[in-house]
Amino acid sequence: MPRRLLSILPLMLLSFAMTSRAQEPDAEGCKDSPLITRMPASIINNCDNKEFDQAQMPTGHSANGDLVYKTLEGEYHHWTYNTGQGVGVVQVFRNIETALKRAGMAIDYEESPGLITAHQGRTWYMLENHDAYYLQTVLITAEMQQEVTADAASLAGEIQKSGHVAVYGIHFDTGKAVILPDSEDTLEQIVQLLKNNGDLKLRIEGYTDNGGQATANQALSEKRARAVVAWLVTHEVASGRLSAKGFGAANPVGDNTTEDGRAKNRRVELVKM
Repeated sequence: MPRRLLSILPLMLLSFAMTSRAQEPDAEGCKDSPLITRMPASIINNCDNKEFDQAQMPTGHSANGDLVYKTLEGEYHHWTYNTGQGVGVVQVFRNIETALKRAGMAIDYEESPGLITAHQGRTWYMLENHDAYYLQTVLITAEMQQEVTADAASLAGEIQKSGHVAVYGIHFDTGKAVILPDSEDTLEQIVQLLKNNGDLKLRIEGYTDNGGQATANQALSEKRARAVVAWLVTHEVASGRLSAKGFGAANPVGDNTTEDGRAKNRRVELVKM
């Protein structure tokens, strides 16, 4: 979970006592949510974090008894926990139910001992509880930033005018340098830009917002810039026409105290060499 989430959730949370355990470690790269801790002796089997995604959470029943779901979009986090030996589903349900209530979250739906939905402000939480494992989903609602994906001609015009252009529409897994599939349209326009301008050489610059440690942000931005270069090279762009550089949270173009501003700062720039 990104550190910026901590500032969104100023809650007084119930912490479960952690017991030492000699068992397999958590899945690589997975950490507990700051919203709620794990049951003792549980391990994280897998996790998923996205800057923007969708989740459906139950909020009640319809007149004919069917579950009614609320579709939510925003910052998305999901964990699967394997429970420790001897830990039952009712024990998991009651502990998490109590923790949510003590944190001041409103319970929107519960079906003991299998399901809880709760929220406070823009933060939504869902427990899906099963024998030997349980799932937690946290979603912080937000509107998708409308990203105007410039075409090759627009990119060329801005580079000719100022020597650089900020590109939005290249998306990565949260905290990683893995390019998401919905970035391909934007990346293909960069390929077309380079095909249309055979002498053009570009430095791909990566930037982050200011959440987290500066050294980690710089390293992440560098990896993301290199990932973009690698993608372009695999799509028939000569490697000699490209270089990569990460700048972390330097040179912000938006206000890092707002979500809109942070979204603008998480960008890729094309710079003429």
